[in-house]
Amino acid sequence: MTAINLIKFSPVDIEQRQKTDLQAGDTVRVWQRIKEKDKTRLQAFEGLIIARKHGTEPGATFTVRRVTSGIGVEKTFLLYSPVIEKIDLMRRSKVRRAKLYYIRDKAAKEIRRKMKQLKGEAMSAAAFTKPRVAPEKGNAVTEVPSENTNEQE
Repeated sequence: MTAINLIKFSPVDIEQRQKTDLQAGDTVRVWQRIKEKDKTRLQAFEGLIIARKHGTEPGATFTVRRVTSGIGVEKTFLLYSPVIEKIDLMRRSKVRRAKLYYIRDKAAKEIRRKMKQLKGEAMSAAAFTKPRVAPEKGNAVTEVPSENTNEQE
């Protein structure tokens, strides 16, 4: 049998974590310990808290969302997890809901709007950049007759 490497960190100060006043709408930076082989390092995850669940009981969680390179990333953290080194409150926003799940749809709608706008700009730019070349042989560019001319014989 192989031994499983358990990550053992310092115990969590439960009283301090209970006093953290995290709520939906806060922008936080969560410092998380990452173990890679024999080394441990701290990695920050900064984003908007979209949900806080289970109050201050042992299974309390909070969900943090951020957008990276146009892709929304969400992580759910356990409030009393020993993997979390510290939680920095960056900004507090006034919100009228306890769960901000609508932010997901709002972000997707914004991305679709930008893509549609870029597509429209590309189409209009392509219309002006196409050179008009006569269907004759050779490399010389000749005048193309206008489509509105009415020739009468």
